[in-house]
Amino acid sequence: MKMAALCSEFGDLVQIKKHLISVTSLCKERGLLHSAKWGSELAFALDPLPKDELPPSAPFTEDDAQDLDALSLAKSYFDLKEYDRAAYFLKGCCSQKAYFLYMYSRYLSGEKKKDDETVDSLGPLEKGQVRNEALRELRVELSKKHNAGELDGFTLYLYGVVLRKLDLLKEAVEVFVEAIHSLPLHWGAWLELSNLVTNIEMLKSLSLPDCWIKDFFMAHMYTELQMIKEALQKYQNLIEAGFSKSTYIISQIAVAYHNIRGFTFYLLDEIFFASQKNVMRAGSGVTALLSHFISDIDQALALFNELRDQDPYRIDNMDTFSNLLYVKSMKPELSYLAHNLVEIDKYRVETCCVIGNYYSLRSQHEKAALYFQRALKLNPRCLGAWTLMGHEYMEMKNTSAAIQAYRSGSTCRKWWISQCLVQCVNEEFLPLTRRIGILNIVFFIMYFFFFFSIRHAIEVNKRDYRAWYGLGQTYEILKMPFYCLYYYRKAHQLRPNDSRMLVALGESYEKLSQQVEAKKCYWRAYSVGDVEKMALLKLAKLHEQLNESDDAAQCYMLYIQDIFSCGEQLEHAEVSTALRYLGQYYFKNKLYDEASLCAARCCDYNDAREEGKALLRQISQVRDQIETPSADLFAPLSNNNTPVRRVSPLNLISFTP
Repeated sequence: MKMAALCSEFGDLVQIKKHLISVTSLCKERGLLHSAKWGSELAFALDPLPKDELPPSAPFTEDDAQDLDALSLAKSYFDLKEYDRAAYFLKGCCSQKAYFLYMYSRYLSGEKKKDDETVDSLGPLEKGQVRNEALRELRVELSKKHNAGELDGFTLYLYGVVLRKLDLLKEAVEVFVEAIHSLPLHWGAWLELSNLVTNIEMLKSLSLPDCWIKDFFMAHMYTELQMIKEALQKYQNLIEAGFSKSTYIISQIAVAYHNIRGFTFYLLDEIFFASQKNVMRAGSGVTALLSHFISDIDQALALFNELRDQDPYRIDNMDTFSNLLYVKSMKPELSYLAHNLVEIDKYRVETCCVIGNYYSLRSQHEKAALYFQRALKLNPRCLGAWTLMGHEYMEMKNTSAAIQAYRSGSTCRKWWISQCLVQCVNEEFLPLTRRIGILNIVFFIMYFFFFFSIRHAIEVNKRDYRAWYGLGQTYEILKMPFYCLYYYRKAHQLRPNDSRMLVALGESYEKLSQQVEAKKCYWRAYSVGDVEKMALLKLAKLHEQLNESDDAAQCYMLYIQDIFSCGEQLEHAEVSTALRYLGQYYFKNKLYDEASLCAARCCDYNDAREEGKALLRQISQVRDQIETPSADLFAPLSNNNTPVRRVSPLNLISFTP
């Protein structure tokens, strides 16, 4: 099949369909089932071809004829996952197809043995030491063939996978790009390359073939790099080009809407951290977040429901669907989804994650952690399961729950605990043990599993800001601001316009007595759109601590206006704090009308009622007999109606958290 004729235009959908049918057949012959499934789903979205326009079979060479019997026998063993047996009968074959299946069988045999050893391992430290022993031999053999120019597109793809598994990432990127140029329509090579692209600059630097599948890759990369608007535009262009029936595109658009402002991050930030910090803050943050982005959540839910109507037995991406149902607390719908997926395939990773989310929503965290663990046994590289499992461990705070969670996670041995402590001395868990102490070993175990889960999530995907932020939160709970500052910075680099990252950075700087940087972070968080409605409040309190009364009053005013404009004044506990301060501030500045208004508003809150009444009495004693028109304190700010100066503009150019 000649791939050089492919172009980036979508004008000839008939030719695209022919290419998809051909590459799907090639992938099936080599056991590349996921790529074959992707090609088949995309081809199904296009109109059927007449009989006389079906693509011809791939050319059959003399080597193919000579290896036909051995290849047919080995492929039957391969399909039954008897990889060593398949490799044995393919040894010595000469055709490109047989050679790929021979090397691929050896690779999968090593992976299968590694997974078996991982399941039998006693704990996370042992699991981390399990390796695929076949990788080094495969690299040596494939390297010789590569230098001789004897590898086709499929074998180049396998060579890149081997290099990636050996953490030779630079060489892997080069080989994947070469594989894509050799065989542009192999989606598996594009996906493997996407896992190694860390930022938009690296993406732009890649030399990629100019073919129509590149648009699918770019849309996927934009989603991965949190460039959601660009991703949605790409997918819209693909729909208009003729792929409107593609369930793959529908699912990717739903995932993109899910990722706007980090809905999955919401699970880690708002729900989890509420139990570790100010519960009232988390509750109000949830309200603000849902009210601000309700349309995006509804769009994502509508797309997933449409997807299930078109493909009711689909399991792919259903874990993402369950995240959305979790965010909206749609317990009946999440229960129905979990039961439906169990009937389809109870041992799929996505099914286990959906069930875990269901139990987590019901606050049955032990069961939730158990199902996330089951998902990880099925696929140790499942990023979401690692993050959510660490989340559930942190939810189980008391001793008995921690022990139960530990027993649910794996079998414990006293000697293994000592190994954990030895490991902590050599790695970054040392400050953790110093903080917690040996007497609180149960809590150490709980935190250790959370660290292991989140750190493993980072190893799976270093672009996952949730995992970096989760580590920062944990170090913040342990009162170690230097450590949490490092991880918050990592998260901020991945989500530069996420106000929650900036607020977390500001809190860390404030604890380190770096008030200037803290103020910049809080103001920047407000400027990019503060979904938690906490940046101005923290900035105001910081100005108050520094005796910058005018700036503090201005921030409190902006904060109150922001809260009242959202209709949340009765739910937000800190409004009374702002009103108290403004009342005293106006009273000291002899602005009695404004002070009286603030004091009257204080009477609406139990914790500020007495102070409000006392301030009203003070105002009545010193007030002049001449009444002046009261200013509308909560109207939009202007130069005419605000009695205080604006907050001085902050120089953000020189500041990079």
